[in-house]
Amino acid sequence: MTILIDPPLWPAHGTLWSHLVSDTAIDELHAFAALNTLPRRSFDRDHYDVPATRHDELVAAGAVSVTANELTRRLIASGLRVKARDR
Repeated sequence: MTILIDPPLWPAHGTLWSHLVSDTAIDELHAFAALNTLPRRSFDRDHYDVPATRHDELVAAGAVSVTANELTRRLIASGLRVKARDR
C-alpha cells in the first residue's frame, strides 16, 4: 500500500488543501486516515481533503509526497478514481 499526498495547492475556506489517496484500496486509505485522526467528513469519494497545516504531519506518518499530476495519474491507474461525471 502507498498513501499519496499532493502539495497544498487548492484554495478553499481560507486555507490551502492537499489530497490524500491510496494507490491500492479505499479501505487502506480510510485506515490511514483514522490512524491520523482525519475526520470521515473530509472524505470525498476517492480522496481525503487535507488542510495545509496537516500536510507535513501526514508525510511524517508515512504518506508519500508527490506532485498533483503524479497523484492523479496514480489514482487513475489504481482504478479507484471516481470520474467527475459520477460525482
